Order: sequence, then structure tokens, then C-alpha cells
Amino acid sequence: MASPLTRLRHMPAGIWALGFVSLLMDVSSEMIHSLLPLFMVSLGASAMMVGLIEGAAEATALIVKVFSGVLSDYLGRRKLLATIGYALGAAAKPLFAVAGHVGVVLTARLIDRVGKGIRGAPRDALVADIAPAEMRGAAFGLRQALDTVGALLGPLLAVLLMLVWHDDMRAVFWVAVIPGVLAVLLLMLGVKEPASSTPAVRNPLALANLSRLGRAYWGVVAIGALFTLARFSEAFLVLRAQQSGVALSLVPLVMVAMNVTYSISAYPFGDLSDRMSHARLLRMGLVVLLGADLVIASSAHWLALLAGVCLWGLHMGMTQGLLASMVAATAPADLRGTAYGFFNLMSGLAMLIASVVAGALWDRFGASTTFYMGAAFCALAWLASRLGPQRE
Repeated sequence: MASPLTRLRHMPAGIWALGFVSLLMDVSSEMIHSLLPLFMVSLGASAMMVGLIEGAAEATALIVKVFSGVLSDYLGRRKLLATIGYALGAAAKPLFAVAGHVGVVLTARLIDRVGKGIRGAPRDALVADIAPAEMRGAAFGLRQALDTVGALLGPLLAVLLMLVWHDDMRAVFWVAVIPGVLAVLLLMLGVKEPASSTPAVRNPLALANLSRLGRAYWGVVAIGALFTLARFSEAFLVLRAQQSGVALSLVPLVMVAMNVTYSISAYPFGDLSDRMSHARLLRMGLVVLLGADLVIASSAHWLALLAGVCLWGLHMGMTQGLLASMVAATAPADLRGTAYGFFNLMSGLAMLIASVVAGALWDRFGASTTFYMGAAFCALAWLASRLGPQRE
């Protein structure tokens, strides 16, 4: 089998373009999200309110993916919906800069995440359509790696601009509009949708079609939801960083540390997933996340936090592209949009539950309890994965 670097050189151009689209949009989003928990607190929000807003926003994105995925199968087209979703995300960014109270922030987050929801399932299905089957894990890993480079650059730019502009978060939010617009332009001009080898599905939600999503697929859905319960909103990493005593302008570096590890590990583990037991790799990722939760729970010192967020990022690199590849492997090609939609629906509900519970525990019992809860869900997901789907 060819080496990972050789396979990387043979990756289709469309995968690279989709990766850079994700990179640009993540620069835009993470410039805002790395500061948003602190911005919401400055507007009077509690930790539970932060958890509720973050959970509702992410759940909205994931739930909307069901409908966009079904629609992409119905139309037999992926790029149009992906472009609409990215455009909506870019259009929502200015609302953060003008927000005067938490209600406006919630509105902006929901609009932004609706855009993410519209683009998510069609984009993932487009990756699966473009990539050869034997390179699918590597393709998802590459797109995720480039996406995470954007998630790394966004907080770095936020830190730099915060230092230059003396903690002016609103000014940073305005700059974040630019890469969002560039992402939309690159998708429109740089990605060519392949001619479909399967016919459009006129009623993807018909019982006869849904029954084609078999036991292996629904097993992946269940494991993905448990993973999300174990990994609540990353906003709590930012709040934990604030407790470590670092300067306000440096708090976004917690997301930088996580995303450095994530971006470095995503492609190698995606490539490895093409040659290794999926179930084994999933369990390895859960052990890493459990370690991250325990380290972060045990101490608020910045060194402990740094170690914990790096482990968190490693877990993401090990599992996120893998789960996307497992959906593609267990779903019929003409129902991939629908399959990603239902997968993300269940993950969205789990994200909402996990983030609200995490915020409530934080307010009532403190930060450590929140992360110990995450560790408990890791253990539960690990046990469930022993009974979950094996590599096809």
C-alpha cells in the first residue's frame, strides 16, 4: 500500500479545494468563537446561559443537516446547498460585532449555525462522492486537517488583534467577516461537483429508502451520539482557561493549542483508518478524551489545562474523520446526504443535552464536576463501542 504522503499527492483537487473552503470559514468562525464565551459573560450571561446558547446553536446546526442532507439526495446535487450554507454563515458574522445583549448573540449564533447545518451534510457527501473509496478515510482526514488549521489560525489572529486593539472584541469580530466571504468565493469557483453515478432519490424519507440504512449504519449513529455526550461544547475549555489566571487577551490560545494537535493528527489518523479496525481506533480516541477530562478536572493550573486541551485535540483528530468515513462506508451512495443528516441529528441532540448539563454542573458545583461528568460519559461510550460496529 502507498505511503500516506504518496496518497496525499494523489488526492483529488476537489478535496483540497473543499479543505481550503473549510479553512477559511473556520478562521472566520474561530476568531469569533474563541472570544464569544467571554463576550457573553461581559454582557451578563452565566455559565449555564453560555452552555445553553452553545448547545442550542450547535444542536441547531446538526439538526438542520438532516433536512439539507435529505434535500441533497432528492436533488442529486451537493454543491448548491453547500454554497448556500457557507453564504449564510458568512452573512451572520457582522451581527456579533453589533450585539448589545445576549439575545442578539443567540440570534447570530443560530443564523450562523443554520448555515453550518445547511452545508454540513451535502459537503460531507460531496467529499465521499469525490474521493475514491480506498482513500475515503484519508480524504476526510485531509479536509478535517485543513479545517482545523483554520480553527488554529482564527484564535491566533484574535489574540494578535486583541493585543493590538487593547481587548476590543467587537473590532476582531468585524475582521472575521473577510475570510468568511473568501470561503464562499472559493467554493463557487474552485469546486466542481462530479457527475452523479447514482440517480436522485425522489423520496429519501420513504420507509423503503430508510430501511436501506441498515444495522451497521445505525450502530455508527448511536456511537457518534455517545461520543458527543462525552465531548460537550469547547466553550467550557475557554472558560476553564479564564480560571487559570492568564491575561484576557491570551485566553484564545487554549483553542490554538487544541487545534494544533487536532490539525497535525487528523490526516495521519484518517489515513490509518483506511487500514485499521475502526472500532479499535474509536476506543483509543475515547481513552485519550477520558484522560483530557481528568487532567482538566484535576487542576486549573495553566500547564494542566495545556496538557488537557492537547489531549482533547488529539482525540478529535483520531475520531472525527473516522466517524464521517464510517457513515459513508455503511450507507448507500444515493442516501449519503440523508445518512449524514440523521447522524448529525442524533449528535446535535446529544450536544444540546451535554452542554446544558455541563453548564448547570459548572454553576452549581464548579468546573471540575463538569469535566468529571465528561469522563464518565467517555467510560460509557467506551463500553458501548465494544458492542458497536466493526470495520466493514
